[in-house]
Amino acid sequence: MGYLWVKAFHVIAVIAWMAGLLYLPRLFVYHVDAERGSVQSETFKVMERRLAYAIMTPAMIVSWVLALVLILIYGIGFGSGTIWLHVKLVLVLLLTGYHIYLLRCVASFARDANSCSTRFYRAINEIPTVIMIAIVIFAVVKPF
Repeated sequence: MGYLWVKAFHVIAVIAWMAGLLYLPRLFVYHVDAERGSVQSETFKVMERRLAYAIMTPAMIVSWVLALVLILIYGIGFGSGTIWLHVKLVLVLLLTGYHIYLLRCVASFARDANSCSTRFYRAINEIPTVIMIAIVIFAVVKPF
């Protein structure tokens, strides 16, 4: 029974994390067009900071902790036919790196030092979607 609770909260944390990873670059798209120092720009800074540090980062940490609990305590992924888990973990590491990059972008916007375009943020906004699709396929279908 404990396993199912851990798994449920892991999924909830992943959903919260993914929501942030998908929404934060969209905020950047709009923030780029806001005049530096304007009320609108300052509002975006608050929204970005809160999303990054009050939702995304805690959700990422909980996702990782519960994933490690599933792996280490419940033995998920040990044994034959678990290549899917290794691939999934690599993809989650990529998402974590993307998360860290977004935190750097938040800091850049906070200093009014952003140098990237709206087009750039629109493009990188697709990264977590592609990785998420692959992760779900590996976790559910377990092709290897």
